[in-house]
Amino acid sequence: MESKNVRIKDIARLAGVSVGTVDRVIHNRGNVSPEALKKIMAVLNKTGYKPNLLARTLGSNKKFIIATLIPEPSLDEYWEQSNWGINEAREEWSHYNVDVRPYFFDLYDKNSFEKSAKMAMDDQPDAILSSPVFHQEALNFFQSFQNDSVPYVFFNNKIPEITPLCFIGQDFYQSGRLGAELLELISETPCTFVILHIYEDLHNSVHLAQKESGFMDYFSEMENKGIQTRSLEFCNHDEVTLEKDLLSLVSDPDIKGLFITTSKGTYLTASFLKKHNRQDIKLVGYDLLSGNIDHLKLGTIDFLIDQNPKKQAALGVNYLANYLIFKKGTPNEDLFPLEIITRQNLKTFLGSSIQSHLKSSAVLNNQSA
Repeated sequence: MESKNVRIKDIARLAGVSVGTVDRVIHNRGNVSPEALKKIMAVLNKTGYKPNLLARTLGSNKKFIIATLIPEPSLDEYWEQSNWGINEAREEWSHYNVDVRPYFFDLYDKNSFEKSAKMAMDDQPDAILSSPVFHQEALNFFQSFQNDSVPYVFFNNKIPEITPLCFIGQDFYQSGRLGAELLELISETPCTFVILHIYEDLHNSVHLAQKESGFMDYFSEMENKGIQTRSLEFCNHDEVTLEKDLLSLVSDPDIKGLFITTSKGTYLTASFLKKHNRQDIKLVGYDLLSGNIDHLKLGTIDFLIDQNPKKQAALGVNYLANYLIFKKGTPNEDLFPLEIITRQNLKTFLGSSIQSHLKSSAVLNNQSA
């Protein structure tokens, strides 16, 4: 039976309940026994039935509030791209009584996260989309209302101690292994490879720790390759200090490759290598930021692993909106592929509809250069 031909009375017949009971479930009116609800939801999932969203929402005064809790977009282009995805989803769902409300925090200030998280909860949202970049602070926050029946979705980062409705992102451990393999493929041995965390607290960021584990494990499993590995954190948020730290690092002639765990860190490191004409050092990093695109074209960056922050964030809003309105389930995880971008396939990414915003960003960046 095709979903477009399924009627409420068909659902009732298949579930063995009354039409009125099905109607109450579809329109979220309550007064349905757990047993009947279970039967109806099984039929809805099997048939793929969807009620008329427009008729349903316009005929109800119910407004759903989805809070989005992410770093301030102006501080980092990665989060600007995430916010683009949220804004697109907000516009789409605004016609159906879904209010997507943004709450931003300083990427480098844990107290700012706690304040924004409290502001979000004070507005009593029906659901929350967040990227928990501060592990301990986010853990405390989300643990505090696990029993309040407020669904939440994580993207970009996760908290192992608690289970969201869904996690959207990548396999960070495999991402680290991929970065290691890419460096190995383009470098001559013996040499030293460094995994570098810039402006980030490794011990409070699960995704970075997992990337490092994958990177280190990849090389520890190799024998007699003549490859040494190091891990460094440059946490001082000052570009002058960062340049001094990088100068000290690359003064070691054995260092032939750098793996940068964040997109902004990739751009900053690539800019340093270009400035000092260090073409001998290979660089693998993350994401199609406008500056990273330029350095990939120039050859300063050898490979980018794209995480598609715009799509991650938009998908998070879509999952929550569908869950609230249709009671539609979500996967426990939605892991994006580890997409490797080089100069050879960059044009195809910039020209795709999925990454259309990147094309315009690159054009604007080139015009201002």
